[in-house]
Amino acid sequence: MTHPSRHAPNFAPRGHPPSGAAAPGPGAVPAPTGPSPTLADVYAARERLAGAGGVVHTPCIPCEALSEKLGAAVHLKLESLQLAGAFKVRGALNYAWQLNAAERAGGLVTASSGSHGMAVALAARRLGTTATVFMPEFSSPHKRRRVEAYGGRVVVAGADYYQAFARARELAAERGAALIPAFDHPHIVAGQGTAGLELVEDLPSPDLVVVPVGGGGLAAGVALVVKSLCPGARVWGVQPAGAPSLARSLEAGRPVELDRLDTLADGIRVRRPGDLTFALCRRYLDGVALVSDPDIFSAVAFLLRQARVVAEPAGAAAVAALLSGAVNAPPGSRVVAVVSGGNLSPEALERALTCEGGGP
Repeated sequence: MTHPSRHAPNFAPRGHPPSGAAAPGPGAVPAPTGPSPTLADVYAARERLAGAGGVVHTPCIPCEALSEKLGAAVHLKLESLQLAGAFKVRGALNYAWQLNAAERAGGLVTASSGSHGMAVALAARRLGTTATVFMPEFSSPHKRRRVEAYGGRVVVAGADYYQAFARARELAAERGAALIPAFDHPHIVAGQGTAGLELVEDLPSPDLVVVPVGGGGLAAGVALVVKSLCPGARVWGVQPAGAPSLARSLEAGRPVELDRLDTLADGIRVRRPGDLTFALCRRYLDGVALVSDPDIFSAVAFLLRQARVVAEPAGAAAVAALLSGAVNAPPGSRVVAVVSGGNLSPEALERALTCEGGGP
């Protein structure tokens, strides 16, 4: 059964443009220039990624334990097995490979709580240039070390993503470096959408696809693809109840900035969706469900114990929504939960294993 109180209220019909844009806060990402990405852009991104050294075509595997619980045929799209441990490398490489020689020579700069920073560092390594990653203060030491392991230089700055992004933007302007946004750009969305292409090729005609949402790049890209190729499918986003930036924005009909964030799911701890990603999610998503941190960590434990899948808290959000009933999977339906990342820190693993409900 669904829990309407956990869902964002109904929003404008698909295809209706946003009613406005929130005034950007300190360090807010500027509205992207250029057209909204299309399905053709996603196909082009897949070809570009192949030429950039390739990414992993991640498996979409059946999850027997979750299927038995829900009475539906549930599959897991394991972006946790992607290069650098998350879907982020798709967008980062698609963006980086469209830079010219002069832009590449100045190095890459970004802001990230972890996985996007790893992806940009990996992209820089393939391009033979440098990467500087500004990481907010709440980012885990584990993820900082992972960014450094991929060759990135880490600078800890700011209380959240947008403050870190402001510092990244300053450095890019000073040094003439290429600034790679984490989500709010057509190249990023098109790259993330390649995960959606794989999903519908591996599991044609899904009834329901559930995707974690932070800034909205993955949800926008996957929903664009799924709704274009499988228009009868429902696509739901999932956010932490303590960081419902997209849900609140859909309520308001425009991107809004949260005053407070309260979640340990750092990969989707974003206080404002992007302007582009908001517009795409408003057009293509059927709704946004909210899940508590205990539900998220229980899902991390469930995946580890019952499916032998390692997922970070953000990566387990879609499974949390299904397990908690925040998103309803009709009996007999074909369901895909996107496990968006597997960069699980020791601290998050310990917390998850103390949660009840994950099974033996």
